Amino acid sequence: MSKIALIALAGACGTLCRYWLSGLVYDLMGRDFPWGTWAVNIAGCFLFGLVWIMAEERGFLSAQARILILTGFMGAFTTFSTFIFESGGLLNDGQWLKLALNLAGQNLVGFAALYLGTGLGRIV
Repeated sequence: MSKIALIALAGACGTLCRYWLSGLVYDLMGRDFPWGTWAVNIAGCFLFGLVWIMAEERGFLSAQARILILTGFMGAFTTFSTFIFESGGLLNDGQWLKLALNLAGQNLVGFAALYLGTGLGRIV
């Protein structure tokens, strides 16, 4: 099986896990707050950190397995974990301005893009 096909398969698994976990949390906690998304994003950050260390520092995972898990599975499970991981890199490097721009920028521009997208959707 090709590398692309394996990443796609891992992505499908990540999508299904996201659906399952968020649904389970919503069933347990209710839908008055986005607890399901919160749980997925926090779990994704934890898993991303665990896999990264297991691959990069401990050598327990090959580069191919790391790509399969972090790009395929985690890419479909949550992109929030990548956002936090990259922000952590900026923090570790002491790039405070870039860190602030990344944290504030993605959130503010994301809200603006959502607003523009919903506005466009209402007029087409």
